[in-house]
Amino acid sequence: MTKKTSTWTRRSFVAGGAAALAAPAILSGTRAYADNPVIKVGHVSPRTGPLAGFAEADDYVLEAIAQAFSAGLENNGKTFTVEIISKDSQSNPNRAAEVAADLILGDEVDIIVAASTPDTVNPVSDQAEINDVPCITTDCPWQPYFFGRNGVPGEGFRSTYHFFWGLEDVIGSFLDMWDGAGVSKTVAGLFPNDADGNAWGDAELGLPKPLAAAGYDLIDPGRFQPLSDDFSNQIAAFKAADCEIVTGNMIAPDFATFWAQSAQQGFAPKVVTIGKALLFPSVIESLGERGDGLSSEVWWSPNHPFNSSLTGASSKELADGYTAASGRPWTQPIGFKHALFEVVADVIKRAEDLEDPEAIVAAIASTNLDTITGNINWANGPINNVTKTPLVAGQWQRDGDELDLKIVANSNATNIPITGELKLLS
Repeated sequence: MTKKTSTWTRRSFVAGGAAALAAPAILSGTRAYADNPVIKVGHVSPRTGPLAGFAEADDYVLEAIAQAFSAGLENNGKTFTVEIISKDSQSNPNRAAEVAADLILGDEVDIIVAASTPDTVNPVSDQAEINDVPCITTDCPWQPYFFGRNGVPGEGFRSTYHFFWGLEDVIGSFLDMWDGAGVSKTVAGLFPNDADGNAWGDAELGLPKPLAAAGYDLIDPGRFQPLSDDFSNQIAAFKAADCEIVTGNMIAPDFATFWAQSAQQGFAPKVVTIGKALLFPSVIESLGERGDGLSSEVWWSPNHPFNSSLTGASSKELADGYTAASGRPWTQPIGFKHALFEVVADVIKRAEDLEDPEAIVAAIASTNLDTITGNINWANGPINNVTKTPLVAGQWQRDGDELDLKIVANSNATNIPITGELKLLS
């Protein structure tokens, strides 16, 4: 398809790093006619590296999306074949920027999507913004997405849009859970020196002010480097302050090290609520008995009362489908990876001119779509280019031979049902 000349132009980009680009996964509609015009969608995700848990269900989601797109998508009386080109960020921000630039400048994608923490979302969005390519992202709190990219409130970005919850939502969910726990309000804070950790621990925009306003005392020993092998200083500070709650945001290997050293050094908090690291069943199972009772935010679950706009499947049907196909427990990113392509499909159908990137961006900005993760409508966002999805809090609890993530606090999203009660760590 020949692109219409736009007032925007793709500017050249010199990719950083010398690593060879990974071979992409390319999925397209098998029943669409070969002579149909083609819309290319680039997809960046951390298939390998320490963030790989976020991409565990990628194959399942992408195969289902390819099937949903297989007959093509209609726009203005034409049927368009949708080709999805997926590349691995290797859990590295530099690599994410590199593969995004290759998708944009080499594959010449019409739309690019990405998910899984600021380490993936931000560099992909930045490359899309530089090169004037419509971009949709998710699975990253909006503050590290917006302010981590030097966004200016009231101005925002030209071509990049994001949907997920914010730090105000995770704080509200954590407080909702902790307030009924009956434990002391001295909280241990674990924040790595990365985009997520710096946002969560930020004195003005992160956890400190809201926790203080709610009567909690946050003990923050300072940033630690990701993949640290020694948390002795942090544990000593938490023990000295008699912390009964631990919170923060980190990758799974760092939490495993911290949690093992806590046991060795006699630190036994009653509530441990950690973002990112405790999202995945595989991580919890790897911790053995010490995984039982850990808690985290819950963005999506089989109990969420939402359906796919693409397939009509309920949250439970989507989760059960993954388990049936893989033999593995459901994971939270499944819903958001699926929702990315729900938005893509909706935008392709509504855009006034798919040859014009400005028209595609206009269609993104005017989205009002009920998805498997809830309503997505950028007119209702907290800040430019951002819209929010609901958030609750959950705890991993032993249920027979397996650990199940029970929703234990839902004050900020009461349409999502409670499925368990918070239990203190023994």
